[in-house]
Amino acid sequence: MKSVEIALKMETDAVKFYTEAAEKVSHPVGKKMFLTVAEDEKNHIKMLEEVLKGLELTIREAHPIKTVKTIFEEMKDKMMDRVKALSDELEAFRIAMDMEKEGIEFYKKVINEVTTEKEKKLFERLIYEEEQHHKIFAETYNFLNDTGNWFMWKEFSIVEG
Repeated sequence: MKSVEIALKMETDAVKFYTEAAEKVSHPVGKKMFLTVAEDEKNHIKMLEEVLKGLELTIREAHPIKTVKTIFEEMKDKMMDRVKALSDELEAFRIAMDMEKEGIEFYKKVINEVTTEKEKKLFERLIYEEEQHHKIFAETYNFLNDTGNWFMWKEFSIVEG
């Protein structure tokens, strides 16, 4: 259970950070993205609390990549209004990537130490979602940091000269 308690603290810290980051970034896509991931992390907290209380685990399905694609589609015009992010916004996304990476590493370590199938199932789900969050933050960081090259690589464009 110690692993679950540590995970609960990590997820609580993540919610706090993502909520604060959403308040600080000025880019509307970044704001919405941080708030969306914070909601995912709140669901992680609920699952962890169920395990801690000895309740039956309810896997709360989340599809972070699909959700973010929807955000990008809904806000694509606003995205292009201001594609160059401020350095503090980029730093927030870099920190978010680091937090997700640390979470993934921790969950991969403890999944081998847990004693119940319920805990194993929980940590498998957390690993999956945190990997999705990391990918989202990395793509957003790359987009805001270097929009021109991001579009070229994402569209697999052939540069003709």
